[in-house]
Amino acid sequence: MLNVLAGKGGRGTELVSLYVPPGRQISDVVNMLRQEYGTASNIKSTTTRKNVQDAIVKAQQRLKLFKKSPENGLVIFCGAIPQNGAGSERIETYVITPPEPIGTYLYRCDSRFHTEHLQELLRERETYGILLLDASAATFATLQGRRLEILRKETSGVPGKTRAGGQSARRYERLREMRLQEYFRRVGEHANELFLLIEDFKGLIVGGPGPTKYDFEKGDYLNYMLKNKIIGIIDTAYVNEQGVKEVVDKAPQIMRKIRYIEEKEVMQRFLYEVGHETGFATYGEEEVRKALKTGAVRTLLLSEGLDILRVTVKCNACNHEEKHTLQGRMLTDFEENLLGKPCQKCKAPALSIVDTQPLIEDLAKLAEQANTEVEMISSETEEGQMLKKSFGGIAAILRFKLDH
Repeated sequence: MLNVLAGKGGRGTELVSLYVPPGRQISDVVNMLRQEYGTASNIKSTTTRKNVQDAIVKAQQRLKLFKKSPENGLVIFCGAIPQNGAGSERIETYVITPPEPIGTYLYRCDSRFHTEHLQELLRERETYGILLLDASAATFATLQGRRLEILRKETSGVPGKTRAGGQSARRYERLREMRLQEYFRRVGEHANELFLLIEDFKGLIVGGPGPTKYDFEKGDYLNYMLKNKIIGIIDTAYVNEQGVKEVVDKAPQIMRKIRYIEEKEVMQRFLYEVGHETGFATYGEEEVRKALKTGAVRTLLLSEGLDILRVTVKCNACNHEEKHTLQGRMLTDFEENLLGKPCQKCKAPALSIVDTQPLIEDLAKLAEQANTEVEMISSETEEGQMLKKSFGGIAAILRFKLDH
């Protein structure tokens, strides 16, 4: 969802990002927006001025639905998003309750939504372990968001490969190998103690110069649960703090690969259920929506490339409302076709669009109500392409079979 929002762009500085931390008075924020509305009246461009002020009004309307800021705060993104080229802008509004308390109070008008604070918050929940070692020393560290912490350093006590005079080569190598095995066992024990109890532990990166790290990884020195969490083995020039920083520089590439692996795994689970006709999978907007409403969905799969809108149409004569699902590029034509079209209930030609939101957001709200996991699947993997093209970009793994 955040990746979709981050990819949206507007004309000029027409997109509003508003972060309201817990404890902040809603009335104060509304007053601040009122002042910003007045400031926006000085914008020279008529179109930009109107779009900014419309976005501020929408944000105020959403804020007034809250008596106080939620426990974790509140984030609102609102602005005029082009639907099909210049002149097709429509106000889109997104209200997000963060998974953890936000400490940022922010109002910004820009050509994009400022999602980075939320994305950083999500990243900071996950912790990665770093273990660097060679035959002389080992360093243990954690990386949580941008926070890097050195947990422990360990020297090996293993003698170098050059033997002291007077000892036979074979005896010296045997003693050295014994010391190395003892050192590996110590490293494994410390790693188990330091990393296994960490909440939201995402994975372990093993590094160091030379082949020692591979010898360690192949042996049975780590608890099997930790060994299964190894997400990368990389070369570094050092095993101290400088080596840890080398890992941090390379970590984004590793983590990106991990996300692709996770996406492939969840898609493989879905494809297994579909292929074996187990009854524990469904796809398509209508079927998935029904399953969400009955609480049957364990995991909701949504394609990041999904450009579909959920549009609410209202009759201004009798207040009858109806919802439509359509491709984003069709919105302008859809709105034009409403002109003069009679209401199904009272037959008056008074229909107009009162709300537009991406189908992704609409389904994600249903998922939140049903305590359902939501997986945003990129289009960069073969499985992601399959979700988008073969299953319409909307699918679900079920908790229980549905009665048809």
